[in-house]
Amino acid sequence: MDKKNLILGIALICGAFASLYVGQKIAPQPPAPPAAVREAVAQQAAQTNLTGSTAQPPAIGAGGPQANFAAATGDNAQAQVTTLENDFIRVRFTDFGGAIRDIALKQYPAAQGRPDPFIFNELHADPMLALTEFPGLDRGTRYTLVSSSSTEIVFRAVLDGRLEVTRRYILALSVDPKVGSDPYQVRHETTFRNLTDKTAVPLRVALALGTAAPVNALDYGLQLKTGFHSPETQKFIARSELEGGGFLANFGIGSSQPLSSVTSPGPILWASVKNQFFTSILTPDAPATSLVTRRVKLLTALPDADRNAYGIAGAAQFELPALAAGATTKLAANFYVGPKEYKRLANGDVFKADQDKVMDYGFFGWASKLLITLMTWMHSWAGNWGIAIMLTTLALKLAFIPLTLASTKSMKRMAKLQPELAAIKEKFKDNPQKQQQATMQLFKDRKVNPVSGCLPQLLTIPFFMGFYSMLSSTAELRYAPFLWAHDLASPDTLLHLGPIPVNVLPLLLGVTMIFQMKLTPTSPTMDATQATMMKFMPIIFTFFCYSLPSALSLYSTTNGLFTIAQQLLINRMKDEEEAPVTPAVAAGGKPVKNVTPKKK
Repeated sequence: MDKKNLILGIALICGAFASLYVGQKIAPQPPAPPAAVREAVAQQAAQTNLTGSTAQPPAIGAGGPQANFAAATGDNAQAQVTTLENDFIRVRFTDFGGAIRDIALKQYPAAQGRPDPFIFNELHADPMLALTEFPGLDRGTRYTLVSSSSTEIVFRAVLDGRLEVTRRYILALSVDPKVGSDPYQVRHETTFRNLTDKTAVPLRVALALGTAAPVNALDYGLQLKTGFHSPETQKFIARSELEGGGFLANFGIGSSQPLSSVTSPGPILWASVKNQFFTSILTPDAPATSLVTRRVKLLTALPDADRNAYGIAGAAQFELPALAAGATTKLAANFYVGPKEYKRLANGDVFKADQDKVMDYGFFGWASKLLITLMTWMHSWAGNWGIAIMLTTLALKLAFIPLTLASTKSMKRMAKLQPELAAIKEKFKDNPQKQQQATMQLFKDRKVNPVSGCLPQLLTIPFFMGFYSMLSSTAELRYAPFLWAHDLASPDTLLHLGPIPVNVLPLLLGVTMIFQMKLTPTSPTMDATQATMMKFMPIIFTFFCYSLPSALSLYSTTNGLFTIAQQLLINRMKDEEEAPVTPAVAAGGKPVKNVTPKKK
């Protein structure tokens, strides 16, 4: 039976590797790098400038499955652009829509080794904070620039002599908890005034949150999401949820066809659009009623069927009350566009609506928050993110030393019980119930807990998964170098052997795990099949980490090296508290013969 299990286990592992290999071969190619995105922006803008069109983006499709998307659009040829900036961002406003064309993040380069900054909403369906569902006052409407200063800009437009709209933007220059400001945050107010002598009907308006695109050539769009936070929970909508099809669609889970949009009901305390490292967050003074998520085709040179051509856009919807004659109503919000920095967004003096949850750390979020906080503190002392990761790992290992020592003692005592456990198994081989009772009685008499040996290993799982969730979206690690790794947020490819990249840290991780397994005592409760399966773990972990951020391999390798050094010391230690030699009592009250061989 054990041989069958072994063969089955090996077959499953081989099948997993084969499926991953085949999956990589048939998977879509990664999206175009930022340079291609910028080229597409320039080409589309040039085309728009030639035509001088002020038309809206193409309507969300009714022309077949692949037409269910919005198209990216360029600026109007006659648009007047006004800029506000501080030391962190440069905000470009367009008078068409009286909205934010894009925001350049000065502290974050567009690509490694280049001086130009990353631009959020560079290619988009709508300018940010444009009124997307208000014909006559949307991106096709030219607003009058009323005033402009170094920190404030005001636009105004009138719809058919009936409704006046004034749009005011204020840019914060620095962090100021007294007024709740942050340098990545823009304060926005849109005022609606009824110019008629009759009561106006209630209005539904939507503010565009921006369009998120993949950040580099290795970004498969898995983190292109919109999201919102309600009083009860938060939810994120991935671009893949609008693509349709997929394996789960065959079982009735999800849509079999691409969706034009997804509407999430409120009340919504804040709404966001994000990519892997950057996000926009709209926090209105009064909750929004819903969030609309759309799929946007960004790279027009790619066919509609290519998923890599798409980004994701969002708009927060609001219901405005009926306006009496001459009355006004105001729609006000704080608008953050910047890096996904947990320390910044967790500042409760500035961000008071749990905006840090935009990090979307998942089930082990508590571990991710602890790790990023500890790692940020380590970085403030060490000055290098690679060293900060290593110091964070060592701090965790030191904190777990008491548990590790207790686990090692338990495993050693379990090893001493092997002859008696074997005797019980032989004596009651035809009666599993009595075998279990006798085994538990033996553990009780010898004061051994068979579970305690696994506790440290179980505790590492939340921190490994927490590290994975945290490292995959931490903006601070983008382009952070360490030794030969030029970017801790990407694989540490040192060279290529033909088409195969040589990523050093995952290979070191595999070697470290092999040595670690040789030094660590094997659990006596593990059968031969399980022990054989464990031998494949270094290969599986190496394969798993090979294409992930090198920071994760750095954490795992550091953890393994420290575990090896720790185990070498533990193996030299003697267990002064010897287990009592009281014979185990089997079911039925009969003692089990002690078959432990005498010392020579």
